[in-house]
Amino acid sequence: MDAQSYNAALAELRTVRDKIKKLRTELAKLETDRDQRITRVAAYGKAKAERIAPAAGMSVADIVALAPELAPDDLAAREALEPTTPSEATMHETDDRPVVHPQTAAPATNNAPPTPPPPQKFTEPVGAPAPPEAPDTPRTLPTLPPGEVGDAWFSHTADLASTRPSFTQQARSTVFLDTATGVLVHRHQTHHLDLAGRSAADILTAVFHTVPDGVERIYITAGDPWHREADRYPYLRDAVTAWLNAPTPGWRTDTGRGRDRMAGHFVHARNPVGRYQSNDGTTHVEIRSVGEWFDLDTNDTPATVRDAFVLLWQALRRHWNDAVLMGSPSQTGRDLWTRTIPQRGQHADGFPVLSEELRGLLHATAGQGRNELIAPPRVPEQLPALVEYDRTFAYAKHTWKSPVGTPRRIPSATFASWSEKEQIRALYGCGHWHVRVTVPDGWNHVGLLPAPAPGDRAWHYPATAGTTFTTWAGGPELHTALTNPLQPWKIEILDGILWEDGKPLDDWAKKLKDTWTNLTAQAQIHGDPQQARAAHLASRAVRAILLYGIGSFAQRPRMVTGTTPRTMERDLPPDAEIIGFDDEQITWQRPTGFSRDPNAHPEWAAAIWSGARAALLSQRHRDDNAYAGALHTPPGTVVAFRTDALYLTQHQNWPYHHQPGDYLLRGHLTGPVTAPTTEEELLTLRDAGRATHAITRQEA
Repeated sequence: MDAQSYNAALAELRTVRDKIKKLRTELAKLETDRDQRITRVAAYGKAKAERIAPAAGMSVADIVALAPELAPDDLAAREALEPTTPSEATMHETDDRPVVHPQTAAPATNNAPPTPPPPQKFTEPVGAPAPPEAPDTPRTLPTLPPGEVGDAWFSHTADLASTRPSFTQQARSTVFLDTATGVLVHRHQTHHLDLAGRSAADILTAVFHTVPDGVERIYITAGDPWHREADRYPYLRDAVTAWLNAPTPGWRTDTGRGRDRMAGHFVHARNPVGRYQSNDGTTHVEIRSVGEWFDLDTNDTPATVRDAFVLLWQALRRHWNDAVLMGSPSQTGRDLWTRTIPQRGQHADGFPVLSEELRGLLHATAGQGRNELIAPPRVPEQLPALVEYDRTFAYAKHTWKSPVGTPRRIPSATFASWSEKEQIRALYGCGHWHVRVTVPDGWNHVGLLPAPAPGDRAWHYPATAGTTFTTWAGGPELHTALTNPLQPWKIEILDGILWEDGKPLDDWAKKLKDTWTNLTAQAQIHGDPQQARAAHLASRAVRAILLYGIGSFAQRPRMVTGTTPRTMERDLPPDAEIIGFDDEQITWQRPTGFSRDPNAHPEWAAAIWSGARAALLSQRHRDDNAYAGALHTPPGTVVAFRTDALYLTQHQNWPYHHQPGDYLLRGHLTGPVTAPTTEEELLTLRDAGRATHAITRQEA
């Protein structure tokens, strides 16, 4: 670009800027007009927030914020006003929340109707309706109700337990398709397809014309066809929804079959799932993103991906002779785990599922991975370096002990009456504790325990000396806070849930760790670069099976998404939240509570997440008589936590033996580096640091 082109581009940029400013001004006027109209409509004596919301294109909670007089009078109804958004997939049952389409809200994942919520949820003061919380107001976490009401929660759901399956999963005929190039791999054959506009209909037509014997699963390896018209929509999710719901002549949305009751499309910004059946009901097929399993490079072909799945299946078969790769890592992980449930002994009858009340409490109070960016002035504005350490196959380190049996309630008085030895044993065991925490005077390092922050399921980590907060935390984190190498924190036990120690996940995790080790070794020593790459991808898939398998135990409350024609918006479900609309239809979502999932064990996921967060702070390497983690770095050198990774300003000499949980040097940038202040900036620096590290390793 020369100077003339540069100046011309700047002029065009200013024009776009002015247009944006003008549109924003117009939008602000329209929003003000809308809010005034809502206020006037709310003055009508029989006005209802749930009727006004779809007409305004807003959530019920937003309407109540503008017109507090429309707030419901009872607590249960107020709880329904809390915003509900699907949790990131990351690490949960991403494809287990169906999208029902069209004009129906009945979840198709279970034949039984959804279990209605209990009449009393969590203990909160009941009185006059409270106005909605301001955006910067921290959430108030639920607590255990006092007396017999709370004690009744400490039970299991009747006739619901995880048991070993008596059937064998059926493999699905699978193809791998690059929609950017049209390359399709089916078994050992490669085809070149004309995908026209890359719509779902185009893909289904081309694939079934090429593979007339039938296909049940289409993995998209590249091209992201659901983003083909992303510039027409404000959010990627809207573009994905439109792509999934576009007409597919000869096909309709799948309604489920057999034991695999998944039905409807699943809307996800990057890894959606389209489920279709032929109009005569004889053919069922899924269109999925292979990104659920692992990240691909631009050089990875559909043949390499096919080889990775073959290697993965062969490696798993060494431990499970009936192993079948299901559609997603979470489904596969859950299925493989059920096949490790003992056939004899203490748990031969399975693992009972907790009461719905305790599951709800864990859902609200047990966070996932720690994600925190520490910005100036807590770190220098110009970092001397940025170094990334990533815990290898981290969650596999924390599966050796998990909660089992009927939990016990440990009130504060009971805990206080115990000896110090009994207290330490309890906190080191499998428990979930309601605590009041005080950061000690003189503390100058990172925060140790999660506290509720503004936003849905958001957490932060107070670190200012003298700060007091109330939260829930697992035993590993509390043990770390009390015994950390710098200074013990003050912790008061308010209430607690304590289980027996057990090993329900140990056999499953050991088999996956062995599979991961074998595939990792193949990737390092294989002479064929394509097979070495396939083995590496397969090892990453094993990581995903364990990671998302653990997340699936958490069993979040179901979120059903649906669409309704604009002409029928009066028929929207009363608890629906509008998430998008156009001239023809409204897209909405609503919570349906907990399903009767026999494999719902949020206590296991919570224990593993707590152990992983604690290991980011301090982890002992027994064989090396050494410690690693954030608390073993100088104050002011921790820049960020990201699930199982640490970003520091200094290199560390931590042991690394290629074992789960070890800290692996993944990236480094030599300073000065401007400290990131947003997640986007951190990720940009992360990618640059990994590229620099890769070059350094090649040169070495």
